[in-house]
This record gives sequence, structure tokens and C-alpha cells, in this order.
Amino acid sequence: MKFLIRERVFDIGDDYWVTDEEERKVFLVDGKALRVRTTFELKDTEGNVLAVIRKKLFKVRDQMRVEREGGASATVRKRLVNPVRDKLTVEVEGAPDWEVVGDFLGKEYVISDEHGTVAHVSRKWFRVRDTYAVDVNTHRHDVGGDPALVIGVAVAVDALTGDEDD
Repeated sequence: MKFLIRERVFDIGDDYWVTDEEERKVFLVDGKALRVRTTFELKDTEGNVLAVIRKKLFKVRDQMRVEREGGASATVRKRLVNPVRDKLTVEVEGAPDWEVVGDFLGKEYVISDEHGTVAHVSRKWFRVRDTYAVDVNTHRHDVGGDPALVIGVAVAVDALTGDEDD
């Protein structure tokens, strides 16, 4: 299932909606302004918090944690040095690790594990610069088919790779 993420480039707190292919609002990414560490809440349309995405402080490698109550949580980590290609790893509780490979600044990457593709993230499908799609493999019957977790990981990847000034 394809989810569309429309970022508001100049919005304080980085709040933006995630919609489905029929333009229906599915998730709200609520950026928390004025926090010591980068924090987002992934909410459903009724305002219930589905996941908290926050940057871990004082780590050798940049990393963000996607915490879900009642569901699998994940930690997204940058690699220390990788001169050949962009790659991140995702440790998922109770499941095989995921690998994120591709062009992060251009938002063209694939999230996969030993069982295949979890999601394909692409800006190619859109002319509007601040929109990209996360095509989640919802046919999977494991955590790789959980849209809230996968969207949370995509938000973490975007936050980790978009801060090139850090």
C-alpha cells in the first residue's frame, strides 16, 4: 500500500500528514519543537499516539528509536564509515534486522530484510518537491507489513540523513 508524505518545509515543529493513495489522511507526524533531542510522534487521525520517534543522545553513531506501545519497536542507525554507498541498519525487536540502501537525500531508497522488500521510498513518482511515497509491503504477515512501524522508520531515516550540518 502506498502512503504519501507531504512535508511542510517551513512549518514550526515539522508537522505533516501521511495520506493514502486516495488522499485520505492516515497518520499525522507531529514534530515536537523546542526539545533537547529530535522527537516526533506518529498519530492516527483521532490523535492517538501510535509511535514515538526520537534521536538517541550521546551515541558514537547517530541513531533514532521508533518506540511503539503494544507493537514492535526499532532502532535506526547510521553506519560509521561507508565510502561505497549509503546504508543504514534497522534493529527490529523480535524480527530480523532491516537494511536501508539508496539515495537518502533524493528520497530514493529501499528497506528490506532477509525475507525481501519491506518498503520502497521514492520521490520519483511526484513533481511536487516536498512529497514522497512510502510503498509498504502490506502483504507481509510480520512486522515488515506494519505501516505505522515502517512509516516511523522512514521518518527516522529522513531525520537522520537530512541533518547533514550535524
